[in-house]
Amino acid sequence: MLEETIKLLEEYNFSISEQREFLKIVHPIISHPEFIKRCDNKVYPHHGNISLGEHIIKDALITYKLIKTKKKYQKANLNIAVLIAMFHDLYELPWQNSPNKKHHFINKHGFVHPIEASINAISWFPKYFKHLPTANIIIDGIIHHMYPFPVRRIPQNISKIEINNLAKYKKLPRKYQLLITKSTNNLKFLNLNWSKSIYLEGKVVSKADKLVAFGKELRNFKALQACITGRLKRL
Repeated sequence: MLEETIKLLEEYNFSISEQREFLKIVHPIISHPEFIKRCDNKVYPHHGNISLGEHIIKDALITYKLIKTKKKYQKANLNIAVLIAMFHDLYELPWQNSPNKKHHFINKHGFVHPIEASINAISWFPKYFKHLPTANIIIDGIIHHMYPFPVRRIPQNISKIEINNLAKYKKLPRKYQLLITKSTNNLKFLNLNWSKSIYLEGKVVSKADKLVAFGKELRNFKALQACITGRLKRL
C-alpha cells in the first residue's frame, strides 16, 4: 500500500518534506493487514468503485492540506487530525450490495459505521488511544465525521443497536466504551445524535470527507443513491 500512497501524495502535489511528514504518521496504519484488506475495491468498494482504503487515504491527504493552508484550521493538531481521518471509515463489513439485512432503518450502515470504525480503530491500533484526552478527541472526530448526517446513539441496552462488531465493543475496556457512548449521546433526538465534533481536529476531518466524497467520488446519481440504499447494481 506504500507505493499507492506515494502516488496519491504526488497526485496531490505534496512536497518531499510533506510526504515524509505524512508517511511518518500513516505508515503504521497503511501497513496493517486490516487496512490493506480494505484497499481492494472488489472486496471493499466504498463510493462507487473507489476502494475504502483509497477513500480513507484521500481524506487524510485533504485533512493535512486543509490544516497546512487554511487559517481557520491551523490550530488543529496535525497528527491527531490525520489519525482521525485514517480511522474514520474503518467499519467492519463491506456495505455495498451486502447480503446482511438490517431490521431497523436507524441501524443502517450510514448511521452506525462511525461507531464500528471507532471500535475497530481502538482494537487494531491501541497505542494511539493510551492517552485518554487524545483518545477522546480521536473518538469524537470519528463518531461525528458524517455531520450534518446523524449517527446512531448508543442506548443503555447496547444489544438494541445492530452493529457488525458488537462482540468487539463488549471486549473494549470500559473507559473506551464510555467515551464512545458519551460521544453518541451529546445531542440526541429520535435515537440519533445530530452533533458535530466538539474538537477542531474532528471538524477538519468532516470537512475533508465532504470535499473528497462530493468532489471526486460521488459524481453520479447511482453512486449517491447507493449511500442510502446500500445497493449498486453495476458492482
